Amino acid sequence: MVKIQHFIKKEPVCCIAMLLAILSAWFVHPDQAYLAYPDYRTIALLFCLMIIIEGLSSLGLFSALASSLLKKTKSIRGLACTMVLLCFFSSMIITNDVTLITFAPFTILLFRIVHKPDAMLKVLVLETIAANLGSMATPIGNPQNLYLYSVADFSMQEFLKATLPYTILSLFLLILSLATIKNGHLGDLVVEKKAITKSAMPKMSIYLILLILALLVVFHVLPYTVVFFITVAVILLVERRLFKNVDYFLLLTFLFFFLFIGNMKRIPFINELLSSLLEGHALIGGVLMSQIISNVPAAILLSGFTNDLSSLLTGVNLGGLGTLIASLASLITFKFYANTEGTKKGQFLKVFTLYNVIFLLILLTAAFFLIH
Repeated sequence: MVKIQHFIKKEPVCCIAMLLAILSAWFVHPDQAYLAYPDYRTIALLFCLMIIIEGLSSLGLFSALASSLLKKTKSIRGLACTMVLLCFFSSMIITNDVTLITFAPFTILLFRIVHKPDAMLKVLVLETIAANLGSMATPIGNPQNLYLYSVADFSMQEFLKATLPYTILSLFLLILSLATIKNGHLGDLVVEKKAITKSAMPKMSIYLILLILALLVVFHVLPYTVVFFITVAVILLVERRLFKNVDYFLLLTFLFFFLFIGNMKRIPFINELLSSLLEGHALIGGVLMSQIISNVPAAILLSGFTNDLSSLLTGVNLGGLGTLIASLASLITFKFYANTEGTKKGQFLKVFTLYNVIFLLILLTAAFFLIH
């Protein structure tokens, strides 16, 4: 029982998705049509990207990049700018959650060295916002982008129209926010110089080739089945321990939501009700639903009941702002901060909510002008 409670606490969204899938099966009994529910391409792509990025991270690529950038940093504000912008741009390639897993602990370490706990709190909040908003710029920046880009069959021009204006405005808002951080000299900050060893280069080359192949799948150049099996075979030969670090519960969450949505679409009353509620309101629907179940499940759920996937894409990306659970990546930062001795969890939540609400209101206002 204790293990079950721990699992539910650790993976609440996956558990909710599983429960919804099971309950929906009471109304639509399992049959052959269930096999057509999942978007296997999205699940396979997500798996490939997760394991490839994990491989690159294990070789110290991103830590080496961070330490290289920090060597020229001389002030508190400079340190804050470096870390926040690093999160913003890194998330476009390595996803928002991997970005925060990589750089949030590094940020905590650096600001504890210079004894600036208040600055650390604000920087972590801005890093989280940066990762969530920077990741919307590319189809592989976060899971909801990858899914919607796939099911909607967007052209790159259509995708960027729904994301790029908000990415640019987000960058401007982040720079303004960084200007509010009290400046000061860093003193003798010693950043360990990290370099990629020569022995790691062959593996890194392999992972980069696999990443290119995955990107070719994203842009519909290669079939996902071929790249999936190539990735699995290569990782088995090169570094099979990487399989342990894949977020399988995220993949299961996708699968359970696919089952739930497939069943709901086969119940005429539910299908018509949700479709009518979302008609002309995909943007705000994506934002509001994200606040309750987070933006990845919201994207999967609502995509089954609206044709305006462009507005939904904008909505679930902006919807990552707001509550702590609006983007599950935000929980990563909070967990790192909460597990650090002497930190103020209540103060973190206040600052986090304040900044998120401000960013969300400004970006939503911009969205209403751009979409309507």
